[in-house]
Amino acid sequence: MNDKLLKSIRISRHLPRMGKIASVPGTISYVGTKREAPVKLHIMNYNEKDFTEEYVSTVEECLPFKESPTVTWLDISGVHDEKIISDLGEKFSTHPLVLEDIGNTAHRPKVEEYDDYLFIIVKMAYFNPEAAQVTFEQVSLIVGKDYVISLQEREGDVLDELRERIRSSKGKVRRLGSDYLMYGILDAIVDNYYKVLESFGEQIEEMEMLLMKDADQQLLSRIYSLKHELVFMRKLIWPMREVVSSLQRTDNELVSESTAIYLRDIMDHTVHVVETVETFRDMTSGMLDLYLTTVSNKMNEVMKVLTIFAAIFIPLTFLAGVYGMNFKNMPEMRWGHSYLIWWIVTIILAVGMIIYFRKKKWM
Repeated sequence: MNDKLLKSIRISRHLPRMGKIASVPGTISYVGTKREAPVKLHIMNYNEKDFTEEYVSTVEECLPFKESPTVTWLDISGVHDEKIISDLGEKFSTHPLVLEDIGNTAHRPKVEEYDDYLFIIVKMAYFNPEAAQVTFEQVSLIVGKDYVISLQEREGDVLDELRERIRSSKGKVRRLGSDYLMYGILDAIVDNYYKVLESFGEQIEEMEMLLMKDADQQLLSRIYSLKHELVFMRKLIWPMREVVSSLQRTDNELVSESTAIYLRDIMDHTVHVVETVETFRDMTSGMLDLYLTTVSNKMNEVMKVLTIFAAIFIPLTFLAGVYGMNFKNMPEMRWGHSYLIWWIVTIILAVGMIIYFRKKKWM
């Protein structure tokens, strides 16, 4: 096994399974990986002509941007500080259940509609090629009139290209509203799934090559592991179809008809991603079958060789057994060339059986 060629991809299992049991509904309680890094609040405020960008330290500093007619993107990196989440709910009139869901990073992707905003939860994926690890984190979006609030578990995401388009006024993002910004965020997250799937595709190709050359127990373990990772990935990505579909069908004023057209593109990409995950999972199942078939064929080859040798030596063993008996009256024992004759007969039998097996294509 070439370990340098093949390094198993792992999905980080930091995702919590559930929140605190029996807590009062609406209670803000962070459920996720323990973090000590400070929460960062990043603001991008823009329209077609003007653009400002800055970091703030409190939610209260964001209020002037909320009231402005321009589009405001408040990007919060870190949801482990419950006070900041509470201040967000107070200043932006956010429902307590929304704040609870923001703090609980175990939620599946979903969309909820409120009177003056949309609440969206999606899963963002990263691939670290050095560690061969895929990491998922929860991203929560609050989409209101002229503002979008994005909350992620930690600093660092797949949205740098979108930010650069806003800074340089490329594309349509500066000319359209907050719903198009929401589309841009979702599109970047879904498109990054392709990069993750590309790494899985390369892993599968390498495994198939190794499977044809050397199918051993270590490779079997890696195939099982890869299949398990794909099942886990499908579980996280599949609900994205429901999210995009809900946004397409909504009649909420916050999502314009022009943006709904762009959401169709995300829907197509999401369906393709899910189908690709399904295809990869089927391929790993096929590799498992191929591995078992290969091992079975190797065993059959070994058994065939052993059977041929056994078949050749059975008559020889019979001859040796007959002339190894301790009877006095065995005429052949008194012949002068009996030992040579015995060897000639033995060799003729062995060679004759080998020729017969070759004609039958048994060997």
